[in-house]
Amino acid sequence: MKKFIRLCLLSAGIAGLALPGRAAEQKIATFNLRKAFDGYYKTIQSTAALKSEAADVDKERSQLVENGRKHDDEWRKLIDKANDQSLSAEEREKSKKAAADKYAELESDKDYITKFDRESAARLHEKERQRRDDIVKEILGVVEAHAKTSGYTMVLDPSGQSENLVPVVLYTNGQDDMTDGIIKELNAAAPPGSLDTNNPAAPNLLQGVPPHK
Repeated sequence: MKKFIRLCLLSAGIAGLALPGRAAEQKIATFNLRKAFDGYYKTIQSTAALKSEAADVDKERSQLVENGRKHDDEWRKLIDKANDQSLSAEEREKSKKAAADKYAELESDKDYITKFDRESAARLHEKERQRRDDIVKEILGVVEAHAKTSGYTMVLDPSGQSENLVPVVLYTNGQDDMTDGIIKELNAAAPPGSLDTNNPAAPNLLQGVPPHK
């Protein structure tokens, strides 16, 4: 029994001595995905395009609402006419039927606006998600290529949070941070004016980015 205990202790000691060696084999870098995403010219362009599309949707919706108001005004005038005792019974009845038809048109307007809101919101959300995912995939491809070339075994994102809403990377001295170099590479082909700081950096596009697998 004592011999068995000594053997276990010896094995544990050897394992302990091996740990530093295994740790030394790790070469870890950091990369701030959010900073790179926000600073990438394609993100800025995508945000501008999405805002323009959203403005077009708002403009179209405003026109639908205005048409609805016109139909509402027409319906109220027909109701007033249907109740106007100075008119003949035939005229009042005719106005009453027209008011009923106009009211059905008003209900159709409301249903269409509700459908328009739902479908346009879904369409814009899907475009935002697709563009966000495409940009993230492109950035991560560059990160992976750099990591392999530089011999890194792992790249951690200090901007990421755990399920407990705390930073995943609790400390880094920034020594092996790839962020600025990769941002510079990503923006090497940026068209003139595409990095204008007056344009928003699209923080919303990165919301809900799934973990990279």
